[in-house]
Amino acid sequence: MLELTVNDKNIFSVTEEEGHLVLNGTPASWDASVQPNGLVSVLYNGKSYTAIIEKTDRNAKEITLRVNGQLYKTSIKEPIDQLLSNMGIDLKAMQKAEPVKAPMPGMVLKILVAPGQQINKGDGLVILEAMKMENILKASTSATVKAIRVSERMAVDKGAILIELE
Repeated sequence: MLELTVNDKNIFSVTEEEGHLVLNGTPASWDASVQPNGLVSVLYNGKSYTAIIEKTDRNAKEITLRVNGQLYKTSIKEPIDQLLSNMGIDLKAMQKAEPVKAPMPGMVLKILVAPGQQINKGDGLVILEAMKMENILKASTSATVKAIRVSERMAVDKGAILIELE
């Protein structure tokens, strides 16, 4: 059984019985196909929907979809995830925060965080100028800023560690 959580509030159990999808104990009829233009066409219980996959995070097991213009953030818990959760083990909390590295050579224009600061996934950390363009490097996970290894107006090479997280 899979457990799907949509927009952090609606929880669905999904199973397969005799080759058919069962959603919260109720059989559901569905079909989906990816179109050449990248859109996903879904037929669910006789109703047609058009979906666009906005974002996929395989590590967090999250998919963000836009269905008929409405945004849906969906997280998936497989049986092992559910078992660990019932045991009080949170794998997401145990994941080590990787340091923020320069994706290309450039110059640090601005540092947007300070040591000890709590950051959330998606927060801007550093503005790096590369090839006459300003790039905002963002947090890939929620963490705490452990140390800042660079200063403003400093040139950095590709792969240089800019910020350490914990």
